[in-house]
Amino acid sequence: MPSIGQWLGLEKLQRLIQIVRQNGGIFGSVYKLYRMDDLKMGTLVGTDKFGNKYYENNEYFHGRNRWVYYSDDSHLDYDASQIPAEWHQWLHYTTDIPPSVQPPVRHKWMIDHTPNYSGTALQYVPYSTTRDKIQKWRPGLRQIEDKK
Repeated sequence: MPSIGQWLGLEKLQRLIQIVRQNGGIFGSVYKLYRMDDLKMGTLVGTDKFGNKYYENNEYFHGRNRWVYYSDDSHLDYDASQIPAEWHQWLHYTTDIPPSVQPPVRHKWMIDHTPNYSGTALQYVPYSTTRDKIQKWRPGLRQIEDKK
């Protein structure tokens, strides 16, 4: 027979209070809900060089028990390309050992991870070597040509 606490659902209220506490109180929880649309409770596994924090809680379903909270530097412009390869392996269950416990092997030919800046002001725009097919109108240029 269930107890009165279980019958009233008090354990769910207690779990909600724990989640709100872990996410930084009421204001921190509202902020995380605004940014990520999800509130979870878990143990911090590690942090990468960009400031992203990785969590795990095996009480959740497989596939939802590992997650990342992106750094506050990205504001609402967070993207999956901001996750380095070693943490990507851990998030997608390629390995069960996080890089904070066992760092990956670094070869001299490997370069550091850089996020993909496509669609932002920091994107790479190549220099064009071809001439424009249409001449741009420049005000005052005809007046100079008429005087000659």
